[in-house]
Parts: sequence; structure tokens; C-alpha cells
Amino acid sequence: MSEYPTLQRFTKYLEVERNASKKTIEAYKRDITQFLIFCVKEWQTTPEKLDFHRIDRLIIRLWLGSLMQQKLAKSTLARKTASVRSFLKFCFKRGLTYHNPAQLLMVPKKDQLLPQTVLVEQIDEMMNSIETDTASGARDLAFLELLYSAGIRLSELVSLDLADLDLQQNRVKVFGKGSRERIIPFGIKAAEALKHYMTKRNDLISNKTGKSDVKALFLTDSGRRIYPRFIQRKVKNYLSGVSEISRKSPHVFRHSFATHLLEDGVAIQVIQRLLGHSRLDTTNIYTHVSSDMLTDVKSPLDTPSPQSVRSVAGKAIPKKRGRPKGSTAAKKKAATAKGGRR
Repeated sequence: MSEYPTLQRFTKYLEVERNASKKTIEAYKRDITQFLIFCVKEWQTTPEKLDFHRIDRLIIRLWLGSLMQQKLAKSTLARKTASVRSFLKFCFKRGLTYHNPAQLLMVPKKDQLLPQTVLVEQIDEMMNSIETDTASGARDLAFLELLYSAGIRLSELVSLDLADLDLQQNRVKVFGKGSRERIIPFGIKAAEALKHYMTKRNDLISNKTGKSDVKALFLTDSGRRIYPRFIQRKVKNYLSGVSEISRKSPHVFRHSFATHLLEDGVAIQVIQRLLGHSRLDTTNIYTHVSSDMLTDVKSPLDTPSPQSVRSVAGKAIPKKRGRPKGSTAAKKKAATAKGGRR
């Protein structure tokens, strides 16, 4: 039971009405609890006697000042400020406070770090280096191809079940942030790797494989469902052989997926939907492009991607007016000729 019933009400609101993920709710809870503890200490009271009506702009500034003294990253400060602002807005709307002291509170601007990517040639070199004679090698190639070809998150990858994969339509169903479902197409190379892996998947099943593991798409060498640290180690190892980027994480494939599609002329709105972003400016950060470029990109239905064998994003979200005549044949011809990975 939380020491702050009001915070409990807020987290319930996030879960039920906002459909926030567990990670998001936990982050809000940590940030707001930290703020409320600061208020309790500053006013020399107890959590039970904390008067929310006393919360004003001054106490918020004092709290932010204490955070700045800790030399936290701007992104952390921005998140904590946004958490408290949302919480106090909730309190005001529900009549738990007389006013909203955070109404005009400005969220500190984050440092916008450019996402790190790898070149298409490096992707090719890495994928071609993986031996797939064993079940573990076939699995590694399959999940790496899927990470790049579909641009999915690490959390989405490890949560995949066998039922989420459609090898007839070459698409996968994932549940992203806020439990939002989306269906993403993937390219021929990923389909080939996944089909090969499926012929060897049973070799990974062992006496350690539990009932919940049986339905998992990807299994570890011991027969359990893959987990984030397992994938992170694998990715770091494989990327180290082809790239010198500092952050060798699974998210590099997501960044590369978005960047390469944009370079191929795929519309930014299509990339946004493939990535599962609710806001377009988030996609702009991932693809590190300026606003001036966004008006010049072509429709993915008009120009086939040079790496279309690895990705069928151009066919993922057709426009309402329908596919232009001859585009499907043109795409297939281009894909076969290029022999790329996406």
C-alpha cells in the first residue's frame, strides 16, 4: 500500500484511463514519490499529514533546484518535471488542490543527441558472417534480421510469441508502448532467416523449457524465452565485428531502419506509423532530419526502395487512393535485382 493515497489514485488513472505501460507508471511513481518526500522533509511533516493544498510554485522550484545540484542529465530533469506537472494537473482537476501550481511550469529542454546508426554495407557484412548451421546461429540471424527489417523495439522482440508471426504474409504483430498493437511487414531476407530458424527451433527446447516458454518465438540456448540482457550481449558482440560506434545496442537497428528508409525516400508519416510513434517529432529525432527535408520525400508507393528485399515498408500502409498500376511488379523486379536486405 502506498504512503500517498493520492498517488495511488493517479497511477490507477494512468493504468485504466491512459492505458500507460507498467514501465511508464513505475517511472511516474518514482518521480512523484521523490517530489512528495521532498515536500514532507521541507515542511517537516509526515506522509499521512501532507497537505496537497500547500504545494505551490516555490516548493516545486526548490525541488528542481535540489535536482540540479545532483547534476542530473537534462533528459532526466525533463522527465521528472513532466511527471510532477501531470500529477498536479490531475490533482487540480479532481479537486484535490485549490489551484495548479505547475500550470506554467516549463519542462527543461533535453539535449538532443543524434541517434547512432550503421551503414547498409555493415548490416550486410554482419548478417553474412553468421553461421546458421546450428539452431543458435539460425536464431541469432533471424532476430537480427527482424530487428532491422521491422524496426521493432527490444521489449517488443523479447515478447514475441509464435502466434504473432505470419510467414505467409511476411508480417509480425507487436505490442508497443501503452500496449498499442501494430502489424509490421518485413522483407524477404528476414522471412528466409525466420523460416530457416523455425526448422531448427525445436533443437533449443530442453527440460528447462517451461509452459510459458513453449509459445515464445525465440528461445535461448537453454530453451527459455529470450530476455533483454541476452539480446543486448548478442547485439554488442555482432556489431563489434563491423562497426566502431560507441553504443552497440539493439536500438541501433531501429535507428538504422528509420534512417535508411528516409534516405530511400519513404514518407516520414509512414516511418512514424511503422515505428509506433504517437508524435511525429519523435520520429524526426530518430531519423535526425531537418524539417526542410520532410516536404521533399517521395511516396513509398511511387519509388521502390533500393533495399526493398530487407524491407517492405513501402507496401505497409497504402494510400486511400490505391496502389498505382504496375507498382507491385516494379517493386518485385527491383527487389530481385538489388538483392539487398531490406
